[in-house]
Order: sequence, then C-alpha cells, then structure tokens
Amino acid sequence: MNPYVLTCCSTADMPKEYFERRNIPYVCFHFTIDGVEYPDDLGQSMSFDEFYARIEAGAMPTTSLVNTEQFLAFFEPLLKDGKDVLHLSFSSGLSGTYASAVLARAELKERYPERTIRVIDSLGASSGYGLMVDRLADMRDAGASLEEAASWIEQHRLNLHHWFFSTDLTHYKRGGRISPAAFAIGSLLNIYPLMNMDEGGHLTPRFKINGKKRVMREIVKQMELHAENGLAYDKKCFISNSACMEDAKTVAALVEQTFPKLDGKVMINSVGTVIGSHTGPGTVALFFWGDSRKK
Repeated sequence: MNPYVLTCCSTADMPKEYFERRNIPYVCFHFTIDGVEYPDDLGQSMSFDEFYARIEAGAMPTTSLVNTEQFLAFFEPLLKDGKDVLHLSFSSGLSGTYASAVLARAELKERYPERTIRVIDSLGASSGYGLMVDRLADMRDAGASLEEAASWIEQHRLNLHHWFFSTDLTHYKRGGRISPAAFAIGSLLNIYPLMNMDEGGHLTPRFKINGKKRVMREIVKQMELHAENGLAYDKKCFISNSACMEDAKTVAALVEQTFPKLDGKVMINSVGTVIGSHTGPGTVALFFWGDSRKK
C-alpha cells in the first residue's frame, strides 16, 4: 500500500497541537486586520484573544483564500517525497479554495503522473470540517487506503451537522449581513438566530429564538432530532466558539448530560481568524454526525 498524507485547510479550526499529533499538514488562509495581513495559523501570529478584542474595538478584518500557487507550494514537497495526498477542502459553498486546490491538482498530476492526489469538497466549516478530518485520520490510522477514506467521506460528508447561534449581532450589522433595523429589534427582544449548514455547504438561518438559555436548549434539541442513533449517539462531538467560552462550556455540559454514550468529552475549540472575521465574537457552533443534510 502506498503511503499517503491527509491534509486540510486551517479553517478546520482545530488546535495546532492536534494537527501535529495526528500528522495532518494544513494550508493557511490569510486575514487582514488594521491594514496588516497575517496567516490564519491557528492563533500563532495573533492570539484569538487579541483578534476578537480588536474586532470589539471596531476593526473590520477581511480574508483571502488559499490560491492555486499556494496549493502548488503546499502539495509539491509531499509528492516529491513519494507520498500520495488526500486533501479535504473547506466548503465550496463558502470559498473558492476548493477550486484552487482542484487547479493545483491538475497541474501537479502532469508533473507527477505516478502519484495520486485526491481533492474532496468537505461542504463543511470550522470544527465541523475538523470533525470530518478527525474521522479520516482515525480511518487512516486503522489502515484504510486513500481510496477507501476518500470514498467514505464523499458518501458521508452530508451526515456531519453544523448548528450555531450568535449572542452578539454587532459584527453582523457592521458587515451588512443584517440590517440596522433587524439588529435593533433582535437586540431589544434578545432574539438569537439559530443557523445551520445546508447540503451545498452554505450557512442558512433556520430559527429565531428568544433568549440565550432558550437558544442553548434549542441547539441541543436539534442534536436530539438529528444525531445518529438519537439519544444513544456514541460518536465524537465538537464545539467551536468565538470569544464566548463560558457559553460554549454551558452547551457542552448540556450535550454531555443529554448524550451519556458520547465518545469522550465534548471538544471545545476556537473559531479561527478567517471564519471569525465574518462572525465576530459571540458565536457558538455545535458539530455531530447524524442524518443526511440532503433534502
């Protein structure tokens, strides 16, 4: 069996130490804040605390995808080393990065026809995307071939659920994602949007919930409704948060109380600088395996 390398993008929002421990190289997006560009390198160039503090102070960061040249530079050393590559990409519904990776693959196949390069659209984001990468790493370590792992994730990527809410709509208003009127009404009435990711990998509003405690209960209720095996769910569950760790811990505790057969504790990560550039602080996202998102 030819050795292969599992790779992903930094927007999988997992800790740097996790990727190092699991031997998963990642390619970095970039963000610009206060006129300076930084790599989305999992909090190394700029801590998450500083990043979200700058947003709260009024900064409006912008992001840039991984382009084809960056993918060529990322993949080629692996191919030169005699490795095949399985790359799980950030959702094409949110970014053009998947298309960039596909273009790089086509060019590299001409240079290295003996090597296998698979590029798969995760249709996922943040630690939900990370949960898919985690499953592929488990399969790789258990002896699954590149083709077996690639086939499995193509068949099951829409079984990964992404549910999230925001308790701070300020950045959504600043970025024009909601109107000033909707922001004023939502803030006055304590209305929190509960959203998920659809089958095309797009973020989609689903419910408007009155009150933080209610939206926390509702996000766990959606897990009850959609998780594989319902309350007997026995796989991993990840949460990511943007500068609202206490809210994330509250949701994690509710999940652990509701699903006693979970595979370990709920893993809580930070929403990274790229996705956080669009959400701002106050977002909690819940990820789990369940029924198909395809309708």
